[in-house]
Amino acid sequence: MNQVLARYATERAPRYTSYPTAPQFTPQVDGAVMAGWLSELDPQAELSLYLHVPFCRQVCWYCACNMKLAARPEPVLAYARTLKREIGRLADLLPARMKVSHLHWGGGTPTAMPLPALAEITELLHARFDIAPGAEIAFELDPRTTTRETVRALAGLGATRASLGVQEFDPVVQAAVNRVQPFEQVRDVVEELRACGVGALSFDLIYGLPHQSLATIGETMARTAALAPGRVALFGYAHVPWMARNQRMLPEAALPDAAARVAQASLAADLLERHGYERVGLDHFALPGDSMAVAAREGRLRRNFQGYTVDGADALIGLGASSISALPQGYAQNIGETRAWTRGVETGLPPVAKGVATSPEDRLRAAVIERLMCDLAVTPAALAQAHGFPATHFAPEMARLESLAADGLVMLSPEGRITIPPAFRAAMRLVAAVFDQYLPEAGALRHAAAV
Repeated sequence: MNQVLARYATERAPRYTSYPTAPQFTPQVDGAVMAGWLSELDPQAELSLYLHVPFCRQVCWYCACNMKLAARPEPVLAYARTLKREIGRLADLLPARMKVSHLHWGGGTPTAMPLPALAEITELLHARFDIAPGAEIAFELDPRTTTRETVRALAGLGATRASLGVQEFDPVVQAAVNRVQPFEQVRDVVEELRACGVGALSFDLIYGLPHQSLATIGETMARTAALAPGRVALFGYAHVPWMARNQRMLPEAALPDAAARVAQASLAADLLERHGYERVGLDHFALPGDSMAVAAREGRLRRNFQGYTVDGADALIGLGASSISALPQGYAQNIGETRAWTRGVETGLPPVAKGVATSPEDRLRAAVIERLMCDLAVTPAALAQAHGFPATHFAPEMARLESLAADGLVMLSPEGRITIPPAFRAAMRLVAAVFDQYLPEAGALRHAAAV
């Protein structure tokens, strides 16, 4: 099995957190288009809000996120003031004071923003939106900069979930990627979160980093299991130094090759399952009682720009520089550079740089890809008919799947159902890519390794 996956490990494919994917976004979707989309939302629709804080107090060499070093407080406070203006102006464009079921602070590191500023923004969100009782309020955290005061403040702001960037516990790997955080430091943050009532925890882990080995992976999985977060996201490191300049600081010679990456991913997954975690989609794991594991078993799992989620909101609205919104009409991404984003907010329109309006064909293909990524199975003909297309619509794609089926990456039933065997879930993006009508013309080189 690993030998088969290794043969495909050099191929590239999108992560499919949206369809169409980001390379299809164009400036034709701008602030005026986004304003119209917002005004057309059903007043009874349920929203999910994502707030992007593109600041960190330290730079990690592996990171490819839109991030700036928070060396001084003034730029961060200026960003907070602009974010408040964006929230107010966006709320004015909505048809009503709308209900919010999920609120996610991401980055960067949201707590690079001073706590009083976070409190002011939270107060504004409650004033302009109907934050539902029981709404999930999540913060991404860096254990290196999360103090007891930070945790208590977030609990006071209503935080229900925390996602900790752990990546690896091995000190040699940590030093190589410029993210040194001893196990004891992470453990102390976990204990403080639970003591303050923030019991829903997620860990982000990475394989494929410099100096990682099967031994370091094994120790990291054991220590993760000892802390027992409800969810674990296990990502393959995407080496794209032509896009993320800080990745040029990594010792490339120490990066594992394709076969080693596959072995690391396989071992990490096996160990997490032995510790009681259930596999969810491509790269997530959850304890059986976690809502994500339940959603996966019930076929309710979703996928968006934050990865796998149980968020069933009708629209996702991104706030802050580079954030992406997913609305019924299409996708819109904010301006990424913070000063340009600030100028965009000052125009009074949403500070959108680019996006894409989705067609009925796009929405059908998005549904097929999402079910493959979430359920490892789909019957394209049935979805085509449900979307008003003929059952034969995907005949060319089904024919192209034959080569993957010959290698065992998919199983094709006589009724036209596609199933990805659990042993080959690491290659599901290659299966999904068969249904991507834009990929042949756009090319895959800009994307990360598919396995």
